[in-house]
Formats: sequence, structure tokens, C-alpha cells
Amino acid sequence: MKKIILASAIALISATPAFAASGNTSSADGTATATIVAPIVLTHTSGAALGFGTFTTGTGGSVTVTSAGVGSVGGDVAFVPGSTNSADAFTVAGDAGRTFSITTGGGNVSDGTNNIPFTTSASAASGTLTGGAASFTVGGTLTLAGTEPAGAYTGTYSATVTYN
Repeated sequence: MKKIILASAIALISATPAFAASGNTSSADGTATATIVAPIVLTHTSGAALGFGTFTTGTGGSVTVTSAGVGSVGGDVAFVPGSTNSADAFTVAGDAGRTFSITTGGGNVSDGTNNIPFTTSASAASGTLTGGAASFTVGGTLTLAGTEPAGAYTGTYSATVTYN
């Protein structure tokens, strides 16, 4: 009987390491996810341009072209017969169904020596990539002092699209 009690005691002592964990640490695996979307790409439509038309400056004023391409003058500025106006155009490609914002900057048109400032505005402040594509147009306002010499003027401005 002593041998049974002694064997039981030894078995009990040797089994205690299973109960020795302190409970102060624990580990588990977490999860991670990632979603990659197609990059947003802005492309200027070939042949499109913000066309302020052909006009006289008089004592100054402005030429405005809407994002629909409709021109109007203010102040002492007048369109000459046959003048045409046009809005500029861009396409956007990217992840289908995503929304994006549009910003455009101003610029100057120049004859190489003289600069005339203009501002721009897009047809919308934002859009949705329906089927992964969208488009928008840009109009603007050219401000004239009335002292600009006659000639052909060209320039650029920036347009930016950003996922929302």
C-alpha cells in the first residue's frame, strides 16, 4: 500500500508541469486585408482646346467660355464675325464605380512677350467612374486690360483628378 501511495505521489508531482503556466501571456493569429484599385488616369482629349475665340479688346474686359463651349464678352471686348468658342475636354479612367474630384488651375496665354491671365472651371467638381470611365469639359474666363497687342496667344493650365 505504501508503494501505491508513493507511486501516486510521484505521478502527481510529475504531472504538475502541465498546470505550471502562469496565464500572463497568450497568443493568437490576426488577419490582414488589402484592396488594390486601378490607378486613376487623366487624359486630355486630342484636338480639344479652351478656345476664347477672336475678338477686339477695346478698353478691356473679359471673354468667358462656359464648360459647354458657349462664349460671351464683357466690358469693351467684342467678338469679330466668324469667331468660335470651345470648351476643353478630358477623359478619366480608373476603378469602376469609384468617385473622384476635379480641380483646374488658371494660366496665361502668351504671344511670346505679352501674357494675358485666365481662370478655368470644370463642368463638375466631381464625377463617378461608370464602367471605369468618365469625361468632363473645362471653360474659363480671360481677363483683358485693353492694352494687349494684336496677335495669336497660346498657353496651358493644369487639371487634376483625385479619387475620393
